[in-house]
Amino acid sequence: MSKTQNLSKKQNGVAFLFLSPWIVGFLVLTLGPMLGSLYLSFTDYDLFNAPTWAGLENYARLGADPRYLASLKVTLYYVLFSVPLKLGFALFIALILNRGLRGLGFYRSVFYLPSLLGGSVAVALMWRQIFSYDGIINQFLWSWFGYDAPSWITNPDYALGTLVLLAAWQFGAPMVIFLAGLKQIPQDMYDAAAIDGARPVQQFFYVTVPLLTPIIFFNFVMQTIGAFQAFTPSYIISDGTGGPADSTLFYTLYLYEQAFTDFEMGYASAIAWVLVAIIGLATTVSFLSAKYWVHYGDEG
Repeated sequence: MSKTQNLSKKQNGVAFLFLSPWIVGFLVLTLGPMLGSLYLSFTDYDLFNAPTWAGLENYARLGADPRYLASLKVTLYYVLFSVPLKLGFALFIALILNRGLRGLGFYRSVFYLPSLLGGSVAVALMWRQIFSYDGIINQFLWSWFGYDAPSWITNPDYALGTLVLLAAWQFGAPMVIFLAGLKQIPQDMYDAAAIDGARPVQQFFYVTVPLLTPIIFFNFVMQTIGAFQAFTPSYIISDGTGGPADSTLFYTLYLYEQAFTDFEMGYASAIAWVLVAIIGLATTVSFLSAKYWVHYGDEG
């Protein structure tokens, strides 16, 4: 065996040595539980007795479960409204910060802070206090406009809307990514557009947006996946019930109820795998549609 082959084997061994913690963690903490939950989704299992094979019974049960269908409807509504609203706020703030403001680092940190704290229990509790009947929002409406507003979080017509606003308030992460993308757009493009008579609004739609579409696509996919997995705001604001009248019953909250309140682990596993399929389908559709509106710099 040549020295080159020996050196190559040693290098491969060192590489596998450094990769081994990740490989072990992936097999034990990710792939193993995933395969286990896939098996449990075809069983009747309550955490206390041995699982018994049930075939497709858990999956067939989903279509006849009104609370499951309600959670799916609530989650789809949340995704459809929270993701565009969050991305719109993020892009708007990124455009403002990209205008060369003094103290850019400070403002960037301030706007990013809610994204770091937004999923925490403390912020969800704060949000519940803000939108309660005697919260800051209602006090402002009463003192300035004399409007006796309802308790937003206990009214099924408005409760989900408060969670959408909470999601939009956490626009810091996509905002930072948008800001990085805006920094990469050459100023020459705007100068050329201005010479051709393009106004700022026209420059935004014909220069900024087309060149930013890869960033928009990335943020859209990541935020969509995150929205489908949202759990903490619904759990805290509704006290873990999904109320009022299941108006904030997120998909993940119903999954949690089935697994750790009703101890129907087999049924909960089926719910989880359907969520995986939904997210996979949404991501696939996003990638298939990208060729029609996402423009990369190396394209002709």
